[in-house]
Amino acid sequence: MGSLEANRIEELDALIIGAGFAGVYQLKKLRDEGYKVKLVESGSGYGGVWYWNRYPGARVDSHAPHYQFSDPELWQNWHWKQRFPDHKELREYFKFVAEKWDLRKDTYFDTYITSAIWDEKEFKWVITAKDGRIFKSKFFLPHTGIAASRSTPKWKGIESFKGLIVHSSYWPHDEPDLRGKKVAVVGTGSTGVQLSHAISEVAGELVVFQRTPAMPLRMKQIYYADDEEPMPKEELAEFFDTCHDRYWGFDFELLSKKTFDDDEATRKATYEALWKNGDFTFWLGTYSDMLFTPEANYEAYKFWREKTRARLNDPRHQELLAPTNQPYPFGCKRVPLENGYFDMFNKPNVDLVDVNQTPIVEVTETGIRTTEKELEFDIIILATGFDAVTGGLTNIDIRGIGGQTVKDKFQKQGPSTFCGICIAGFPNMFFSNGPQSPSAFCNGPTCSEIQGNWIADVMNRLRDTGIGSIVTDEESEKTWTEHVEGVTNASLLPKAKGWYMGDGIAGKPRASQMYLGGVQNYKASLGYSASNGYKGFHFDGLNNDVKA
Repeated sequence: MGSLEANRIEELDALIIGAGFAGVYQLKKLRDEGYKVKLVESGSGYGGVWYWNRYPGARVDSHAPHYQFSDPELWQNWHWKQRFPDHKELREYFKFVAEKWDLRKDTYFDTYITSAIWDEKEFKWVITAKDGRIFKSKFFLPHTGIAASRSTPKWKGIESFKGLIVHSSYWPHDEPDLRGKKVAVVGTGSTGVQLSHAISEVAGELVVFQRTPAMPLRMKQIYYADDEEPMPKEELAEFFDTCHDRYWGFDFELLSKKTFDDDEATRKATYEALWKNGDFTFWLGTYSDMLFTPEANYEAYKFWREKTRARLNDPRHQELLAPTNQPYPFGCKRVPLENGYFDMFNKPNVDLVDVNQTPIVEVTETGIRTTEKELEFDIIILATGFDAVTGGLTNIDIRGIGGQTVKDKFQKQGPSTFCGICIAGFPNMFFSNGPQSPSAFCNGPTCSEIQGNWIADVMNRLRDTGIGSIVTDEESEKTWTEHVEGVTNASLLPKAKGWYMGDGIAGKPRASQMYLGGVQNYKASLGYSASNGYKGFHFDGLNNDVKA
C-alpha cells in the first residue's frame, strides 16, 4: 500500500451513517462507552430526514413531548413551541442536541458512502466515500432510516419541463416564490397532504394529482407560550420509561376491548373521544381488532368517512377523497395528520386530478398532459415518496462474507433480517429503524434508543472477550422473517398497496417491511437473544486469528 493511500485511511472502532435520531444517539452512546467512532452524513447538518424535509408545511406528527431523546440533560433544558413541531423547530432541536452532546467533533457532513466491504482476514469493514476517503472499521452501523432513497417517476418528457420541478425532500434552501403561481403536487401521502395545504394558501392555482386517497386524521395543533409545556418537567422521566415498554413507543396503547364489545352508541362515543384528541390515537389507540378484522376496520372507516365528507362541498371531491366504497383498510397505509387539507378543496383555485381516471401521459415544456387534457404549471412538486425502508441500505454497495451484497439478497426475497437489526452473512453490521423492525409503528427516538443500546451492548461483549466478529445465522434470520410475515399476514396490512409492503417500486419484492408485533415484544426478542449468550449468532476471530 502506497503512503498516499495509507494517509487517506481512517481506522475506527465504528462508523455510523446518518445524522438522524438513530445515528446521533448511537454516536453519543458509543463515545460514552469509550469507542473511537465517527458519524458521516450526506447532508450538511443534523436531523436526518428533518435536514432534508423543509418543504412548506413539513412537520412531525408524533406529538410533543414524544419526539425527543430521554436524556434529562436535554429535556430539562428544552422547550417545545408547538405540540406538533415543524421542520424548523426540529432542526433547532438537533442543533441543541449536537451542542449539548458535543457531536460535531466526530461528525463528517457532506459525506456520501458508496461502498462497504467486509474484509474476512482482518475482520474489518473497508468503507469508501464518494470523495475517495476510506475508513477501516470493526463495526459498520448504517443508520440510514426508512426514507433515505427518493422515488422519482419516469414520465415521458420529464426533462423537457421549462419551469421548476423538484422532489419534496430536495426542497431548495432558498425558498422559491410560490405566490400566484400555477403549482402541481403529485402524490397524496403524508408529504403530499402537508405540502398541498400549505401551498394552497399562496398559490394562484393548485392541482393535486391523486392515485390513491389518503385517510388523514385531523391534527389538533397547540402553540405553547414560554411558560407552558406539553407535560410538566417533573413527569418526563417516568413518561420516557413508560414509552419504552408500550406497544407503539408512545404513552398510549390499544384499547383492551374489541370493536363490537361496545354497542353502537358507546362505540361512536369512543370514536368521538379518540377523534377529538387530534393525534394518532384514533389510529393506534383504538379498539384492539381495528387493524386485524375487516368488519372492525370498516366501522372505523365509516366514522372517518362521515367526518371527512362533512368538510367537502363538492360531491365529486367527496367521492374521490372519501369514497363510498372503502378503497383499502383504514390505517394500513401510513396515516397522515392534517390541519386544513380537505377544506382547501372547497377553494376555487384548488382542484384534484384522479390519475386512475385520467392517467398522466407525459410532461411537456409547459406542464402535464393527461389522457383528458394538458394542464399548464409553473412548478411541479413530486411528493412521490421513497424506496422506503430498504432503499437506504440497498443504495450502498454493501458486500459481506463471500462478496454477497445486501441489494442482491433483498432483491431475491424481500428484506430478511434478524430482529430488524442485522443480516446473516454481514458480520459486525447493525442498523436502526431498518427493515423488519417496528420503526414505522414506533416513535422514532424511542426505537433509536432501544436499538442503539442493544448494539452498544453487543460491541461491549466483543471488546470484553477479544472476539473479532459476530454474525447472525441463517436459521435465526429465517425464523424472524417468518415471524414478521406471520404477524403481518394476520393483520389487514397486505390488503393495502403501499410502502409498508414494499409496493410502489418496480421490481421490489412484495413483503412486509415492518414488524407489527409491538415495541415491547420486539424489545423482549432482543433481550432474550442477549441474555442467552446472543442466541441466534455465532462468533469468530478471537484476537483476529484464533477461532472462538
